[in-house]
This record gives sequence, structure tokens and C-alpha cells, in this order.
Amino acid sequence: MINIIYAPTFVRMYKGLPVLLKDEIKEKIELFKNSKNHKLLKVHKLKGNLSNTFSFTVNYQIRIVFEYESKNTVNLLYVGGHDELYR
Repeated sequence: MINIIYAPTFVRMYKGLPVLLKDEIKEKIELFKNSKNHKLLKVHKLKGNLSNTFSFTVNYQIRIVFEYESKNTVNLLYVGGHDELYR
């Protein structure tokens, strides 16, 4: 089981989202806690300015960017649309 830390930037971005999207994000984070679901969530390593981070899919448009603090601890950094996060 993966432990989750929420970065202040993630919390700020999350607060501005619609309620239905927040519910969907909570569901995906719960799935993410079990590493067996990572293929389903399309977890992948990022490149460029975000080269030390990873991302997973909430839905077609929304992504969560995170970094590993340790093998079983993840820091969620950002949540938002693909174009918003990867520019």
C-alpha cells in the first residue's frame, strides 16, 4: 500500500475544481494506492522540466503529477488538465 502526501500546490489546485471531478480524483487516488492498479491508471515517468516526476490519469483530460519520497510514499504535486500541467 502506498502512503500519500499532499503538497500545498496540489491542495490549492484541487480546491478550485468542481465537486464531481473531486469525487473522481478521490476514487483514482484510492486506486493508485495499490500498485497493481498503476497500469490501469497509465502511470508514467515525465520528461523535460518534470523529469524527476511521474503522472497518472484521472480521466481523458485530467492528470495528477507526483514524485516518490520513498518506495512506499508518494508526494502528489499537481492536478489539472494535460495542457495546463505539461507546458
